[in-house]
Amino acid sequence: MPTAIIADDERLMRDQLRLRLNQAWPELDIVGEAKNGDEAIELVSQLKPDLTFLDIRMPGKTGMEAARAIGAGSNIVFVTAYDQYAVEAFERGAVDYVLKPPEAERLQVTIDRLKARLAKPKEAVNDSVTAMLSQLAEKMAAPKPTYLQWIQASIGQDLRMIPVEDILFFRSDEKYTCVQTERFEALIRKPVRDLAEELDPALFWQIHRATLVNVNAIEGVTRDIRGRHLVLIKGKSDKLEVSRSFLHLFKQM
Repeated sequence: MPTAIIADDERLMRDQLRLRLNQAWPELDIVGEAKNGDEAIELVSQLKPDLTFLDIRMPGKTGMEAARAIGAGSNIVFVTAYDQYAVEAFERGAVDYVLKPPEAERLQVTIDRLKARLAKPKEAVNDSVTAMLSQLAEKMAAPKPTYLQWIQASIGQDLRMIPVEDILFFRSDEKYTCVQTERFEALIRKPVRDLAEELDPALFWQIHRATLVNVNAIEGVTRDIRGRHLVLIKGKSDKLEVSRSFLHLFKQM
């Protein structure tokens, strides 16, 4: 019977993941839980579980730091709300990941991968885990990209320099992109697809091929009578449509 521990500083997340794992993989014996990376390292040392589910961001030692300390002592599965660099790396490597909140369909993919991994000789798994952690450390240590801090936009005949944090959303039509702030609206010629590559993705979410929204400006999400998801903007009557392909951004809210 394979064994596992779960490490997450949020009790609700630990309970939810335990429930999902019990439903999808009843043979898995969850032998312990940890609230931070230090406790996870200690539990792995004591219990020697086959699998360790590590939240990436925890107080004390993070999941990344705990994984390096655990090394080949257990098969690591990272749990994350959103981390684009880690997700890209995990898709190509031996270490798997689970997005919060854990969904049954995606969790089943992880379980199938883990069963296949546990069936391999331990030496082969350890080598791939060590290589993966090395690649991840290099990626996380790489210089962070430089994002736009100001937008130069037209208001009538005038040009205005607008700090990006003051912008509520960008919305494009065929010729222009509207730049909406709390106090005024301006126009630029740069399309949303270019802005999406130049703005900080942690601050601006693309919710439609023609729309970017400042996450700090989001008041909530609602549905209209046609079943479309619409983003509500704080202090504004605007309702921005969310494309189906971007709905996953709001599952953590």
